[in-house]
Amino acid sequence: MSSEVTVPALGESVAEATIGEWLKQPGEPVGQDEPIASLETDKVSVEVMAPVAGVMGDQLVAVGDTVAVGAVIATVVEGAAPAADKPAASKAAEPAAPASDAGEDGSGDAPTLSPAVRRAVLEYGIDPSTVKGTGKDGRLTKEDVIAAAKAKSDGGPAAATQAATAAAPASTPAGARREERVKMTRMRQTIAKRLKSAQDNAALLTTFNDVDMTAVIEARGKYKDLFAKKHGIKLGFMSFFAKAACLALKDVPAANAYIEGEEIVYHDYVDISVAVSAPNGLVVPVVRDCDAKGFAQIELDIADFGSRAKDGTLTMEDMKGGTFTISNGGVFGSMMSTPIINPPQSAVLGLHRIEDRPVAINGEVVIRPMMYIALSYDHRLIDGREAVTALKIIKEAIEDPTRILIDL
Repeated sequence: MSSEVTVPALGESVAEATIGEWLKQPGEPVGQDEPIASLETDKVSVEVMAPVAGVMGDQLVAVGDTVAVGAVIATVVEGAAPAADKPAASKAAEPAAPASDAGEDGSGDAPTLSPAVRRAVLEYGIDPSTVKGTGKDGRLTKEDVIAAAKAKSDGGPAAATQAATAAAPASTPAGARREERVKMTRMRQTIAKRLKSAQDNAALLTTFNDVDMTAVIEARGKYKDLFAKKHGIKLGFMSFFAKAACLALKDVPAANAYIEGEEIVYHDYVDISVAVSAPNGLVVPVVRDCDAKGFAQIELDIADFGSRAKDGTLTMEDMKGGTFTISNGGVFGSMMSTPIINPPQSAVLGLHRIEDRPVAINGEVVIRPMMYIALSYDHRLIDGREAVTALKIIKEAIEDPTRILIDL
C-alpha cells in the first residue's frame, strides 16, 4: 500500500515552494516522520516528512520544480522491505543526483549534496566521500568542505598536491575558462524582489554617525566572565545596540512604525529583526519584545537564531513580524554601507567594523576604537530631524551605557 507525500502547510501567505533536495531516493528505507525532501520557501527551508514507515517510492517532481501546498510530490510504500539492488531514480528525480555526486566507480552511492555544497566541493577540490558531515542526519555542509580544505592546506606539500590534483581534473584543459549557470533559489529570488520593491516604493535616505566603542569594550572586558558563568552565553555587542535602539525608538516612535495604505501603524513594543547569514542567503529572524528583555535573553535569542540559520532549521514563525532591523556588516569587515529597509518596516540600523582611529577629545588627539553606524529610513514617514535624533540617541547610549540602565 502506497501513501502519498504532500507539501505541508508553509505558513501564513506562503502558498508554494521549490524542491531543494531529495534526502531519500526510490528504494531506500524510510521511517515515519523521517525527512525525505527539503523545500525552499521565500524565507526558510522546510523539510517534508514521511507519513509512514516503509520504502521510498516514486518521486513525482524534480529538484528545482515549484510545488503548491497540498501537492503530491512522492509516494512511500508502507511496510515494504527495501529491494536488494537499489532501483534507479525516477526520471523526475534525475537532477537530484548529478554525475558529479556519484563515486568514481559510477555506483551513485555518494551522498546527495546541496547546490552550495557542490559548488564548494568543486571550488576547493575536495572529495566529499572523505569528509564527515556535521549537518542534520550527518549531511555534508559548506562549512565541512571549507574545514576539510583548510586541513589539507595545513597538511604540508603532499596534501596541497593532492588537493590541487582533485581541483584540476585531467579532463579540464590547462588554462580553460569555465562558466556555471545556477538557478536562483526561491529565497534569493524573494530577497531580490523585496530589496528592489523597497527601493521602488520607499523614499530611502541614510544618515551616518560614528561611535566610540571604548565604554562597551571595557564593560565587556570587565564582566564577560561573570556574564558567561551566570547566563551561559557570551556578552556581545548586539545586545548593547538592541537596547540602545529601544531607547531611540521610544523617543522617535516613527522609526518603529510603518505605512499601511493611508495610515501609519505605531507599535508600543519593539520586535527587532536581526540579519543573520544562512546557507542560501541573508535571513532576518525576529527577537521579540526587546524593550522588555535583558541583555542575556537577547544574546541567547540571537545565538539560537544564528545556530538554526546555519542548520537550516529556522521556521516561518521565527521570521514573522519585526518592527525594526539591525544588520551587522562589521562581522564581514564592512567599514560603511547604506542598508536597505526590510519592508514594511521604516528603518534599519547598520553596524560596521571597529577600528582604531585618531579622534579629538578635549582638545587632544587620541586613538579610540571607532565604529561607523548608519540609519536608513523611509523619508515618507520619518523626517530627517527624527532620523538624526534616533541615531544620536543610539550613539550616546553606546558611548555611555549607563544611559541604557537608567532609561535616559
